[in-house]
Amino acid sequence: MKRLAVYCGSATPADPRYVELAREVGETLAKRGIGVVYGGGRLGLMGAVASGALAAGGEVIGVIPQALAGKEVANHDCTELHVVDGMHARKLAFTELSDGFLTLPGGVGTMDELWEAVSWAQLGYHAKPVGILNAFGFYDHLLAFNRHMAEVGFVRPAHQGIILTEHELDLLLDRMAVHEPATPIFAMKVSEL
Repeated sequence: MKRLAVYCGSATPADPRYVELAREVGETLAKRGIGVVYGGGRLGLMGAVASGALAAGGEVIGVIPQALAGKEVANHDCTELHVVDGMHARKLAFTELSDGFLTLPGGVGTMDELWEAVSWAQLGYHAKPVGILNAFGFYDHLLAFNRHMAEVGFVRPAHQGIILTEHELDLLLDRMAVHEPATPIFAMKVSEL
């Protein structure tokens, strides 16, 4: 993995552990020689990931919609900063520029990015690893809901392993590095659907 798209919040929670986690993730990725592709902002966890990676000498590629860049939240310290038309173009750029997806704590936008990466893996639009760093148990309920969807039958058995999750970054990155893609829906027979 040469680059990972990092999905995380643009907010700064009151609990300082989240910003520190984001900074450490950026630093660790840089030390492993993995570039960061992220939302291009300088605020919240997004800004902390970028700062951590840049301080450790890593590559940071920001992708930000014009509407947000115009609000002066763009991080011009990035190695590269791509300004795109909107959110759809941003998510497509994340997919094209990265070798996988790493999700840290975040809100609605982070969920949108995560579920699109999972959905596209199911369909076969990409065959890249999708990881969730479940720091501080932040994603316990989301992962339980994902299991519930599988138990009910809304997530096919072939796709139940798409989301890789760990509480520790190094373990998650190691799993992502040896990821085996799921059989995509596009390659399945009608009888398997």
